[in-house]
Amino acid sequence: MALKLRFLAMLLFLLLASTAKANPNVFDVTSATYGAKPGSDVTKALVKAWSDACASPSASKAPTNAGQFTRPDTWVGFQYIDKLTLSGGGTFDGQGALAWGQNDCHKNKNCKPIPINLRFEFITNSRVQDITSLNSKNFHMHVFGCKHTTFQHLTITAPDESRNTDGIHIGASTGINITHAKIGTGDDCVSIGDDSHQITVTDVTCGPGHGISIGSLGRYKEEKAVTGIIVKNCTLTNTQNGVRIKTWPDSPSPSSTASDIHYENIIMVNVSNPILIDQLYCPYTQCDQKPPSKVKISNVSFKNIKGSSFTPLAVKLVCSRGVPCENVKLTDIDLTYGGDQGPLTSLCSNVKPTITGVKKALACATSSLAPLPLSKK
Repeated sequence: MALKLRFLAMLLFLLLASTAKANPNVFDVTSATYGAKPGSDVTKALVKAWSDACASPSASKAPTNAGQFTRPDTWVGFQYIDKLTLSGGGTFDGQGALAWGQNDCHKNKNCKPIPINLRFEFITNSRVQDITSLNSKNFHMHVFGCKHTTFQHLTITAPDESRNTDGIHIGASTGINITHAKIGTGDDCVSIGDDSHQITVTDVTCGPGHGISIGSLGRYKEEKAVTGIIVKNCTLTNTQNGVRIKTWPDSPSPSSTASDIHYENIIMVNVSNPILIDQLYCPYTQCDQKPPSKVKISNVSFKNIKGSSFTPLAVKLVCSRGVPCENVKLTDIDLTYGGDQGPLTSLCSNVKPTITGVKKALACATSSLAPLPLSKK
């Protein structure tokens, strides 16, 4: 395994870290003890550092206090590595219960950083498999600047009430494959941010959580396009959303785009908002009365999506009145609702989808240019 490195100042396994300046429980492969150098084969250094970490007499769980981490936003981090394999069947227990109550990022855009269980940055031609991430304080896995990397046979778990515990978040990455994973958290099972291309999510079971989401997009300046997303053969159970694209109103200029996004063979079980495009996404009250989103959504298909909706509104396509969605297709959609809140229905705004094999109640036959209330979820 050829590993090329320039780490965060850590390819580390952080074990019950203390606030002491000399921390015996930090295992840094770039230190003199292990001798790893940038651009070299660091296999031996990594194996020895990992072995020493596993042999430590200290408990091998994350600190409960987020302030005890060497890097405040990361527990275990990997950066600038080619041909990394992380596997072995172990569990990364982030002990996040205390931190969830302190995490206000769902309502405060200037919130303090809270550690992510596993951070992968600028990893190429790599594989992460057969591991468990449990009760992360923040996102379970953050994937940024990575290429041609597969995440498979993963278990990612946190309770429904945990905040901002996205299972796998992807940004600025190309050729990422997530497959055969079981994800249940308090936020998105999988979330895909800007500058992401050729992302495939297959055979994932999701729930609890907020669903499988693209976005949110359009919040920051100079965001780049999202293209080539495939979500296929997935099952979502008791989630707040199903398959979702979300963008902010009042996007900074220049605008970005999200295109060539395809959902196919999806099973929904008691899911709120099973099919959702939400270009009025805004969890903060200061977004009220803002101009429409500038993110352009096009070439999106929802095909063979079946199951049950927790609410009567099973299909909701709310696009931007500034840049309406284009070339959206609904094919073979069969969703039911058995509750008492009204008849099964759908809503489309600023989009004229192509409809094939969809019952009338879900067909979104008309589109409206009238403003709609902002979404707070």
